[in-house]
Amino acid sequence: MISLKKNNWFYKLYTWLPILFLYISVLNEFDLNYINIEYFSFNFPFLLIFYFAVKEYSRFDFLLVFIAGLINDTVVGLPLGISSLSYILVCIFASYLRNITIRPNLIKDWFYFLFIISLINSINYSVLFFFFSFELDIMFYAVNNFFTFLLYMPITYLFDKYLQAIND
Repeated sequence: MISLKKNNWFYKLYTWLPILFLYISVLNEFDLNYINIEYFSFNFPFLLIFYFAVKEYSRFDFLLVFIAGLINDTVVGLPLGISSLSYILVCIFASYLRNITIRPNLIKDWFYFLFIISLINSINYSVLFFFFSFELDIMFYAVNNFFTFLLYMPITYLFDKYLQAIND
């Protein structure tokens, strides 16, 4: 593996990679419609935010997460603040989990993540449907919830490897 010296510019850029990925993911807002998979979507920012908030990664500032939510609302066309609220709620719940956990357990974190994204997606759906009269497909939220939940384990494995590379 590549040895990263803590004082070179590449290491400093490498430590900011999670925030960079967050901003790329909210600016890109990709979907997989060009592959002709009708119901496949996941929320990568939720995965990223939850993992690094649970791990208490020092470069993952909540203000930067809030700004990423504002950018996401602008790109997607949602009312300003909906995604920011969602991202900050993920940060708050993940921080709560980190503070009450004595012995981390990946399976418990995984199911807690399912609870959080289900709660936040239901809040988003309710606010957008009832207050802003958006025509929304509940199936989209259910599928998004399911695939985001399923992808938590492989993404966690990749992020663990990333943190090992930084800490070595």
